[in-house]
Amino acid sequence: MIRRMAKNPIPQFPDGFLWGVSTSAHQIEGAADAREPSVWDAFTAEPGRIKDGSTAAVACDHYHRYGEDVALLADLGVDAYRFSISWPRVNSPGGLDFYDRLVDELLAAGVRPVPTLFHWDLPARLDWLERDTAHRFAEYVSVVVDRLGDRVKKWITVNEPAEHTLLGHALGTHAPGRQLMFDALPAAHHQLLAHGLAVQALRAAGAPDIGIANSHGPAWPASQELADLEAAAFYDVLLNRLFADPLLLGEYPEGLGELMPGDVASDLKVIAEPLDFYGINYYAPTRVGAPQGTEIEFGGVRIPAELPFTVQQIENVPVTDFGWPVVPEGLTELLTGFKERYGDRLPPVVITENGCSYPGIDDQDRIAYLDGHLRALHRAVEAGVDVRGYFVWSLLDNFEWAEGYERRFGLVHVDFSDAGVLKRTPKASYAWLREVLRDQR
Repeated sequence: MIRRMAKNPIPQFPDGFLWGVSTSAHQIEGAADAREPSVWDAFTAEPGRIKDGSTAAVACDHYHRYGEDVALLADLGVDAYRFSISWPRVNSPGGLDFYDRLVDELLAAGVRPVPTLFHWDLPARLDWLERDTAHRFAEYVSVVVDRLGDRVKKWITVNEPAEHTLLGHALGTHAPGRQLMFDALPAAHHQLLAHGLAVQALRAAGAPDIGIANSHGPAWPASQELADLEAAAFYDVLLNRLFADPLLLGEYPEGLGELMPGDVASDLKVIAEPLDFYGINYYAPTRVGAPQGTEIEFGGVRIPAELPFTVQQIENVPVTDFGWPVVPEGLTELLTGFKERYGDRLPPVVITENGCSYPGIDDQDRIAYLDGHLRALHRAVEAGVDVRGYFVWSLLDNFEWAEGYERRFGLVHVDFSDAGVLKRTPKASYAWLREVLRDQR
């Protein structure tokens, strides 16, 4: 496969383009006894929450094996490593020492550290429904940047507040497991406020390069019937514009601002703090139709009957083993659509996550997926979108949230059958990406 791809190389991206891979703390670090509990620890302790009954107490044991993992990054040839910092770990004695060591190890290997400050592992004693959590987040960010800011220059505040709101607070399929439906909107607002306060804290500490990692994807109507068009438009507002408009335009989509708590006008001035880059996590478009009056399950998520839309399978496209459609052209559509919608209010874009779940070490399907999406990304660059970087999700097979260890997103296989060894084996996609990166230089 690598030889075949060499005959049709990935087009060259602009000079200075940032190539990386991503992970998150709760999914890989383990060492749960060296941090305070998070909402995910409480969630996984409840029977039936995780499909294989597993926990992230050990996960990939990155906390102890980070040196081995940094060596994999160096061998892969990436410019940067996007990891997340565990707020519960920082709250524990000596917790920041681990990130000190990790940052130093990365820099020694020639890999730029790109930390995400919140990737869903909220300390269990806090609650995103409470406004005070946003201020506690800003305090935590100040502690982290004070310790690491002399070496870390590129920062990401919050990861995927849309999914954390929808899955964790509205539908209950992720931690903290609430089923509040539209009463979950305060969790969205407080995460966005936390982001804005974090930007202020980072700027005050002299951080030069700050962004967010928002998940986005096109919403495709199931048909041109009015009911399907309206459902798709609502879905687009809920999953895309609700989390992009406040950041980029300083306003909520029509009708949503009045549903948010507090002095929304004042909060929006904080939320819309200028960004140096806008991170986008892209996996697939969503085919959306009018509600059908029945509950369905799609891609591991329960879609209640009372929602004003239904999610449908996109026909005649391959799917990952998660059941997610593989539609690279959706990335081009998304990025060109963002450029059209937000114009000069859109900062340079970094693809902060893109990846897929497939089993096996000879993962030719993952190679095809990444190949297709890199070409789609290049088409967006050719169309005038200012894209500055691309991060693959993920370096390692890991604890995939409510799916446990059944879904494998890694470029590197981890043998979870022996928790004492957790052997890492680079997959075919790792070797393929290494060749791509060599060709890009």
